Amino acid sequence: MSFYISPRFLNKLAIHITKNYLTLPNVRVPLILGVHGRKGEGKSFQCELVFERMGINVVQMSAGELESPDAGDPARLIRLRYREAAEMVKVNGKMAVLMINDIDAGAGRVDQYTQYTVNTQLVNGTLMNIADHPTNVQLPGSYDDQPIQRIPIIVTGNDFATLYQPLVRDGRMEKFFWEPNRDDRIGVVAGIFQVDQVAHADIETLVDTFPDQAIDFYGALRSRLYDEQIQQLIQSVGIERISQRIVNSKEAPPEFRKPDFSLPHLIEVGNEMVQEQQRVQESTLAQEYNKFLYNRRLGETDPKSAPTSEAHFFRAYTPAPTSGNGHAMPPPPPQPTTPSYAGQPASTRLTTEMVTEVNRILGQGYRLAIEFVDHRRFRTGSWNCYGSYDRDGAIALQELATCLDEHPHDYVRLVGIDPGARRRLIETIIQRAKSLT
Repeated sequence: MSFYISPRFLNKLAIHITKNYLTLPNVRVPLILGVHGRKGEGKSFQCELVFERMGINVVQMSAGELESPDAGDPARLIRLRYREAAEMVKVNGKMAVLMINDIDAGAGRVDQYTQYTVNTQLVNGTLMNIADHPTNVQLPGSYDDQPIQRIPIIVTGNDFATLYQPLVRDGRMEKFFWEPNRDDRIGVVAGIFQVDQVAHADIETLVDTFPDQAIDFYGALRSRLYDEQIQQLIQSVGIERISQRIVNSKEAPPEFRKPDFSLPHLIEVGNEMVQEQQRVQESTLAQEYNKFLYNRRLGETDPKSAPTSEAHFFRAYTPAPTSGNGHAMPPPPPQPTTPSYAGQPASTRLTTEMVTEVNRILGQGYRLAIEFVDHRRFRTGSWNCYGSYDRDGAIALQELATCLDEHPHDYVRLVGIDPGARRRLIETIIQRAKSLT
């Protein structure tokens, strides 16, 4: 079976890998290539196809190896794997790369609740050091004065904005946003159904029917077509004996006939999968749990007093007081007030413009992120993420007020992120750094 490789993807990886093995005059080549994009679009699989096509060796690492109970182990492992790839080049006489999958899951910081450990700091520091000195990578406790082979590093992830910003700067990491277009999707899906002899016109119709689905949706769709035959096998053998029939059985492995790969059947099964996705999105259990924790933090006991999605943009209503004869009393003279949100008074540091900007970002369906940076790091653009929030404006405003209180002399900005495309569309500085001198 021959799978489809996107020409754009092949060209980007081939150039980056080859360029790192060449000696270009007075050219500083970034050692790391970061391939990022939304989940399920086949970033890692496309990389594997490119490596196989180019005939190069790969040393793999995953995000799970970037954390350990023992401080320093992940950083040492990165150096060890890098030197292992360099040794492969020396022994086999072929190119080699070090690939780290889902790096943002192991070294990224999604919000202020993500634990930031010593290992995370050491991993970032090690990768930056390797990127700056790719031929002088030493193991702890030893020193080798002989330079080693420069090895390009490929990292994949969904959101590189969660990574340590000095690591992803252009001098160290070259970024490639992978967003397959229609032709790429048709090519990949045609490769998935190639052995099933699905007509190319049906492939195009299938892709156009589910234009918002990731690439892995179609692989899962093909797998689900066999569910009916597997169910029949379980019923014929008996659910009590299916383990003995499949594992260490002396009988021949069960055979399955070709499922129905007609276009109407593919669309029918695909719609069932889409409905399951919608049920996951519509489930609000986590939101209900977060409301409960929010109430406890505010010292409230009535869960109904928590801000709801319907009441996010409304203030609390209090009936007007009445006199003894039942007539409404005149309203009291206006008092200076501070902006409020969902009935909860905001910090005095919040201005009307800040509340309006939060409303505007969340009202457009964007994800809100709060970032801060001191005056010195502002010049290099090394912003720190304070937190990110979806829909719940009351919590977002409370966290914004806390951030302003904790960083009164730093720059603070609001960022609007498109959750579908995972792109930063709005960046508004709401507080500028104040000089301490």
